[in-house]
Amino acid sequence: MSTPNPASRQARLFRNNRNQAVRIPVEFELPGEEVIITRDGDKLIIEPLRKKGLLALLASWQPLDDDIPEIEDEPVRPEDVF
Repeated sequence: MSTPNPASRQARLFRNNRNQAVRIPVEFELPGEEVIITRDGDKLIIEPLRKKGLLALLASWQPLDDDIPEIEDEPVRPEDVF
């Protein structure tokens, strides 16, 4: 069940060294440690940076074009084990 969007709120801008920052009220809190910021005219869109799962990583891989050679796996001889 999704939570309803909170009403718009005014937020404070401030300086953090050479960067401008915004205090995000708790009801607008985003998950994670990083965000993606996009500019749309005079608007800024802030979205959480979601980590991709294993399935997304595997789906992004391209299949290998090269034939993988057969590896002859000989049984281990007792004298090879120490």
